Amino acid sequence: MTEVAGAGLARFLERSHTVSPQEVPRLVDEAARQLGLASAAVYLSDVQEDQLVPLPGTTGGHGHPTGALAIEGTVAGWAYRTMSRRLSNQPPMVAWLPLVDGIARIGVLRVTAEQLTPALLDGATQLAAVTALTIVSKSGFSDLFSRTARRRPMTTAAEMVWAFLPPRTLGTDKVTSSAALEPAYEAGGDAFDHGLDDGRLHLTVVDAMGHDLAAGLASAVALAGCRSTRRAGGTLTDITDQIGEDLQRWRPGGLLTGVFAQLDLDTGHLAWINAGHPPPLLIRAQHVVPGALEADGELPLGLGHGYQPARTVHLTQLEPGDRVLIHTDGVTEARSGNGQCFGEKQLVDFVTRALAAGEPAPEALRRLIHAILDHHHGQLQDDATIVLAEWHPNTDDTTSP
Repeated sequence: MTEVAGAGLARFLERSHTVSPQEVPRLVDEAARQLGLASAAVYLSDVQEDQLVPLPGTTGGHGHPTGALAIEGTVAGWAYRTMSRRLSNQPPMVAWLPLVDGIARIGVLRVTAEQLTPALLDGATQLAAVTALTIVSKSGFSDLFSRTARRRPMTTAAEMVWAFLPPRTLGTDKVTSSAALEPAYEAGGDAFDHGLDDGRLHLTVVDAMGHDLAAGLASAVALAGCRSTRRAGGTLTDITDQIGEDLQRWRPGGLLTGVFAQLDLDTGHLAWINAGHPPPLLIRAQHVVPGALEADGELPLGLGHGYQPARTVHLTQLEPGDRVLIHTDGVTEARSGNGQCFGEKQLVDFVTRALAAGEPAPEALRRLIHAILDHHHGQLQDDATIVLAEWHPNTDDTTSP
């Protein structure tokens, strides 16, 4: 990178701390020009990952307003789906670069130039990286980015659930975890959590009874209890005990099923508790290992002190490349117009084919959740949540599917 380009990015970073979210498109475009590019524009993925939506104030390469672009069937969408850059061949040349937070996709950056030399592409790649960091850092205190990513208002229950959810994708050189949740704008009973701490991946998927604000409150209480307990050094059984007590106190009668798991990233030891939930699936070499994570059924959480059974912690050993898929019953029980369920077989077939084709996990789940919506003609009767985690030690590929 040239000295001028380095100075331009340094100035971008310096100014990014104090500019308002509304000024980010202009800041990015100015930085692009200092790098020798003609223009730059920021597009964010919408909540359901159907479209790439330009930030307000974004203009096209020649000053024309830009519109939303479909993620399916466009060059911009290809860059987003595959997390790799795409170039046009005719001047003025256009490059689309993925905007990622860690390995989580948030959108794309569009840059233009008369000629996109290797040096300019290197500068554009660096600009995409600092742009993503800037957007993520400012999203916590502004509605701009959330509003840009929405095509219609959310229900109060959905707003509460999404406020508690972590990023949909996280990963390191040893593990990747991705999640999907629908219906995005009316979610009420489902929630997920995943996080890294002390050499372990924590996984949680919960499904509260009902599909309203009360169900959303139950799932929010569950996530809060889960995080509070594990951050205090609690075990899996401590987590389920705490959630049961919290539900009894704050949401009496609010039943909730869930899977609570921990994966040791050094050894591949997986421990989990299943509280009345569909059993997780173990995918090995693009095939489900029959019954690998099934166990005797246990009662849901929230039944009260007289129904607080001792929870069983199940253990298994993963192999490198193994994937664990946790889902709610809204995934397999989604019904088509003629009453046909989506079903576990179709779920497994879809996921294994996508992974065998080399799709990154976030893209496999994006297409899967859209297939479920299509199966149900866009109107789910229940929340549908999926978490897909892969243990991949001995590799430096943090975007492994």
